[in-house]
Amino acid sequence: MVDTRPLGRQAGSMRTETRAVPAPAPLAVGMAGVPEGSDIELDLRLEAVMEGVLVTGTARTVFTAECSRCLDPVSDELEVDFQELFRYPSDDDGYGHEAEDDLDAGDEDEDYYLEGDLLDLEPVIRDAVVLALPQSPLCRDDCSGLCVECGAKLADVGPDHSHDERLDPRWEALRRLREESGGS
Repeated sequence: MVDTRPLGRQAGSMRTETRAVPAPAPLAVGMAGVPEGSDIELDLRLEAVMEGVLVTGTARTVFTAECSRCLDPVSDELEVDFQELFRYPSDDDGYGHEAEDDLDAGDEDEDYYLEGDLLDLEPVIRDAVVLALPQSPLCRDDCSGLCVECGAKLADVGPDHSHDERLDPRWEALRRLREESGGS
């Protein structure tokens, strides 16, 4: 939670803040995620505007994953920018005036609102970080992956790695018939 009282609800007032927060669980997608409790460094800019508080920021953290080709562990830094408007509660525009009810009911579900003088950044950070995580992380861009026959890591076994040609056992009867008929 971020306290917005120092802004004073005066349009045009602004302050910056830097803080580290623990990562909530789960911040993950597919094969990549941010470990629960690891630090997320935030650089925030809070601006009071007529409708509420505009938060612009950058989140930096480290994610862990498995390579999508060879399954080796991967760890890398992630930096993502975000911007979100936290509206004043609908009955108050921050200046003691009744707010106009010009929002569709569907729009209210997509908006974020201040809780008193506090704003909860967790959903905004969660959305930004999860959307920035790689869908198919790689340990290296040229990762060769695993052998489809034996599962060996192709980078370790070398380019001459091969297996005897094995025919699918479902075709064995046709192979024998071909040999018996003398066909090639």
